[in-house]
Amino acid sequence: MLVLLFFILALITACSSQDYANLTRVDIQKVNPDGNYEDTVIITNNQTIEELKSIFIDIKWEPNIQAEMARKEDVLVTLFYTIDENMPEKLYEYRVWFNGNGNATIVSNNEVEGYGSLNEEDTLKLKNILLN
Repeated sequence: MLVLLFFILALITACSSQDYANLTRVDIQKVNPDGNYEDTVIITNNQTIEELKSIFIDIKWEPNIQAEMARKEDVLVTLFYTIDENMPEKLYEYRVWFNGNGNATIVSNNEVEGYGSLNEEDTLKLKNILLN
């Protein structure tokens, strides 16, 4: 019974939020005015990855919401996680919209995250990293 309880708690913890500790790489593709993706920018710099981790931790997620946006995202971000050196990396894609009100809307392909939003302060930080 104790083992079952431990397993359930571990499962809930694993599904409750993304494990950003294993984030090793970030790919960024800006969307140009024509709606096409620009060349991929790869981030492996530890300081920038740490900044992105702190921003992504602050995203307010609403799982199980299917969001449809009126326009194409501003940026497509792919997070790469190395869980085990002998296994392939785990990838999650995030479509990011920077809204006129100073906030950001994020849609994740990770089903435990789904639809998310960021406050103005974190949006500014994210925008500076992704668009510069």
